[in-house]
Amino acid sequence: MTPAGDTSDAGPLRVLVAEDDVLLREGIAGLLTDAGCDVVAQVGDAEDLLRKGLAHRPDVVVADVRMPPRRQDDGLVAAIELRRRVPDVGVLVLSQYREESLATELITNHPQGVGYLLKERVSDVASFIDAVRRVAAGGSALDPELVALMLKHRRPGDHLPELTPREQEVLAGMAEGKSNEGIADDLVLSQKAVEKHVTAIMHKLGIGPTRTGNRRVLAVLAYLRANEQ
Repeated sequence: MTPAGDTSDAGPLRVLVAEDDVLLREGIAGLLTDAGCDVVAQVGDAEDLLRKGLAHRPDVVVADVRMPPRRQDDGLVAAIELRRRVPDVGVLVLSQYREESLATELITNHPQGVGYLLKERVSDVASFIDAVRRVAAGGSALDPELVALMLKHRRPGDHLPELTPREQEVLAGMAEGKSNEGIADDLVLSQKAVEKHVTAIMHKLGIGPTRTGNRRVLAVLAYLRANEQ
């Protein structure tokens, strides 16, 4: 059996969709199926999310934050518990709200293979599917509006080492899960220039080479933790 999160073979990406709104759930499942994914289960409450997540062990779970039974952060709590039991499962949560604390809670618990998007982002099908695939592959995908809000809320004295304005822009792009090529296109820079900025960011954050290669995710985590304080 292929381990959850392993997308190296030729098989389709296995996805569990957790959303209590039936129409939205079916819509998301349809988009994923059309993109070549295998939707292994659809659930409408947090308890079923955890139960079927453990049973199917998908590559990635796409889950609403607020689900029954309490309709508070039940979906997020269930997703985090699933990650605790099956660490290789990717988790992409969807929310109607720009909640920095929830995003921080999710990525701090397990920084690899997580994402937080506003529900409205699903309508940008290409970007949504790309986010699902990035998370399944162990990357990150944070909503650009949430990243912009975090940048806006930075205060003098934050524990994040001082970054230049351009380095902050590059780090924001990294937080959204963009590649160097994508960041270069957005900021109208050469890829070589972006690489230099990434190197400077890693140096300032004290992030050296890692065995897993998740330096970008670690940088995002340091970024989120600094903004949480």
